Amino acid sequence: VRGQPPQASSSMRSIASQSRLRAAGAGTRGMIHQSRVACRAVEPQATVPSDHLLAPPQSKPDMYKNVGPAPQRFSVGDGMLLDIATAALPVIMRLGSGALCYGYSPSLEKDDGTGGTGYTMLKNLPGGRKLHETSGVASFPRPAMPLELYEFESCPFCKKVREAVSILDLDVMMFPVPQNGEIYRPRAKELGGKAMFPYLVDKNTGKSMYESDDIIAYLFDTYGPGKEAVPLALRLGFGTTLTAGLGLALRAGKGGRKVPSRQPAKPLVFWGYDGSPFVKVVREVLCEMELPYLYKNAARGSPKRQQLVDKYGTFQVPLLEDPNTESYLFESKDIIKYLKDTYGMPVSALQ
Repeated sequence: VRGQPPQASSSMRSIASQSRLRAAGAGTRGMIHQSRVACRAVEPQATVPSDHLLAPPQSKPDMYKNVGPAPQRFSVGDGMLLDIATAALPVIMRLGSGALCYGYSPSLEKDDGTGGTGYTMLKNLPGGRKLHETSGVASFPRPAMPLELYEFESCPFCKKVREAVSILDLDVMMFPVPQNGEIYRPRAKELGGKAMFPYLVDKNTGKSMYESDDIIAYLFDTYGPGKEAVPLALRLGFGTTLTAGLGLALRAGKGGRKVPSRQPAKPLVFWGYDGSPFVKVVREVLCEMELPYLYKNAARGSPKRQQLVDKYGTFQVPLLEDPNTESYLFESKDIIKYLKDTYGMPVSALQ
């Protein structure tokens, strides 16, 4: 939660306050420096299996089976309260950046009382109204092929880019590169010459690049309203990185270290958006297990929210679709258990 330092009422308190601020600033700069070093750490080379070079899967949910419970809005799974609470802090530190699509516009429209089949966040409001949400993303150019992003969850520079793709409602193939990762870190270095993250590859234009600010400007210029329209929250330089880093620090590095796993033959499909703590805790596990996935962003105002209503009769994220088992499921806790049960490495295999 943001706050401002108290005003000094004497010169003694003013000097003490300035000393404390200088000390805090030095500590914060050190933390951001350590994050940048981690984001740029070079890992040993490794061979990438051909399975990992497959094109993103086409989702066919009518053929899939639900292997989890029915979705329950705003419910927290048993034992998940602390995780969800701390995962919400990055959203608070960033003032909700990434939670709304560009040009988000809410309005109230008449509710006939039947609920209908259309997506709405709130219905049966006073006066017979319901909330209708739109945005400007439907008018933006859409990439024919998903963008490819090499990143990891605990990196503040990567978080800035995740916010941008959420705001622009872009589908992205995510290749997790946790520290000591042996699959996609070497591949990123082979492609770009450096193990520095985030690293964006756009096969639609043939461009690839490092540096979060450059990536964000490119995305807004190519698939948005122009680089001059980058939101203030994403163009404050050190201030943006600082707030992103402070929020992630409260998760104690979760989503930043590799854990042993079995790789899927086909990438998973994961629906979510950057402003949801329920989505974040699942992304952390996906990253730690180095599981590639097609990330279908659906922030507030996204047309894809209606797509999910059409497919499943409801909208809720996170939602995982697994083309390898032809299954899907909602609810953070159940998705995490599914990932560990299905793709986790047995203890016997580690001995």
